[in-house]
Amino acid sequence: MSHIYNIHSFSLSFLLLLLRVYLGAMIFVHGFQKAFRGGKIAGTAGYFESIGMKPGKLNARLAVATEMGVGVLLVLGLLTTFASAGLVALMVVAIVTVHRKNGFFIYNSGVEYCLMIIVASLVSGTFGAGRFSLDRLIFHPSWVVKPSHALLITAILGVGGAALQMLAVYRPAPSAAD
Repeated sequence: MSHIYNIHSFSLSFLLLLLRVYLGAMIFVHGFQKAFRGGKIAGTAGYFESIGMKPGKLNARLAVATEMGVGVLLVLGLLTTFASAGLVALMVVAIVTVHRKNGFFIYNSGVEYCLMIIVASLVSGTFGAGRFSLDRLIFHPSWVVKPSHALLITAILGVGGAALQMLAVYRPAPSAAD
């Protein structure tokens, strides 16, 4: 670890705790809402079908499981690099299926919010959970991956996971321009 990382380890760990608890709680609530609020799984499945994520019911269940699972892992600080990669994957899929056609700004339902979550997830995945986490309690310090490697793992698994999902299940209707 770098000298700067050690000097500020309490501060950095506290900020990483805040970041991952926010990200984890935020995405957990998204999954919870899909499962238990509004249209529930059936409503989410219908929406997913309408944007080309087929079969909708399977994708709705997978989205709920991923969002709630990633959320719990991030809040606990467990397998943080992999949980962060999962959140990157979720946001890449959201960008491709819904937000990219709307431009950048969030007020137009553009990519701005999803990109911010991707950046925050890359930070969390790169620097890990910090000292206030289950990762710290469970895993031996010698098992900690260098930040440069953790960044690559988070980015490759996140973008790669999204690409695999899109290849497997994304079947949008042809646009009028096609």
